[in-house]
Amino acid sequence: MDYILDTNTNILVIYVRANEVARNLEKKLDFFAEENNLVISAVTLGEIRSLAIQNKWGNQKVKRLNQLLERFLVADINVREIIEKYAEIDAFSQGKLSGASTKFSARNMGKNDLWIAATGSVLNLVLVTTDSDFDHLHGQYLTVQKIDIKKYLEE
Repeated sequence: MDYILDTNTNILVIYVRANEVARNLEKKLDFFAEENNLVISAVTLGEIRSLAIQNKWGNQKVKRLNQLLERFLVADINVREIIEKYAEIDAFSQGKLSGASTKFSARNMGKNDLWIAATGSVLNLVLVTTDSDFDHLHGQYLTVQKIDIKKYLEE
């Protein structure tokens, strides 16, 4: 399977912590199986590095982050198809895409989430998240796999 991870899923943070939750998550989901392609957007790199700075991660945690990030392909957003898909998804989310019938009220997606969704859509990746920000895009632009982290806390 080919995946793109939403930064705010906390999945990257959980894997950096290398704790019991990370082990439970990997045991069930097996993201790092050899047959899977793991992708993160260049936007995610900025977001996760900012998170590390803001939360004053120590050298050991930053080292684990760097080792984890080496396992991902990084998708550049400076690609015509991704830029066009960004604009389309933004218009769709606002309920202003010509010819699109929406069954939801307008959504103001975060700009980084739009880049991640556009990248996942163009590259035909399953977007993994823990939040509902992408629900309205599921089946329309990409497949969204929502993870309930609470399930992995209890094991």
